[in-house]
Amino acid sequence: MYKFRIILDTKEDVIREVALLRDFTLEDLHQTIVNAFGFNGTEMASFYHTDEAWNQGEEIPLFNMSEQVGGLSQMQDYKLDAVFNKQNNKLLYVYDFLNLWTFFVEFVSEFHEVEDKSVPLLLFSLGDLPKEAPKKEFEIMPSDEEDDDFDIFDGDDSFYY
Repeated sequence: MYKFRIILDTKEDVIREVALLRDFTLEDLHQTIVNAFGFNGTEMASFYHTDEAWNQGEEIPLFNMSEQVGGLSQMQDYKLDAVFNKQNNKLLYVYDFLNLWTFFVEFVSEFHEVEDKSVPLLLFSLGDLPKEAPKKEFEIMPSDEEDDDFDIFDGDDSFYY
């Protein structure tokens, strides 16, 4: 069984620790997070690979929305024991892309399965989910270039057919 700590990206401590079987999928972890935090589960969500500094990387969506065929493409295709290892023990999780509920998901430990208990398990809960998602501010990097420098014709305003 795998133990995970899920922390809401907010100033207040809102934490859940859950346990799932090793062969469960990211979709099972998604559903566990939805239930542990009291969401209705009707919104889209994605996991993102991350580094030690929690920088967002490659997306693993709930559903494959692209027309590309082949390869791993959605949460149900990824087993927990294949995703979480010594090199990778963290993921970002975003639920509801209109409100951007953002969570830090970290593999904590592996332990022997608990008998006579249904999984997934909610092991620990601290704090209450706010009524509204914490506001996310996106900063645009200042540009050294002026707007006039973005000219697709490079000074030649004639157009050829």
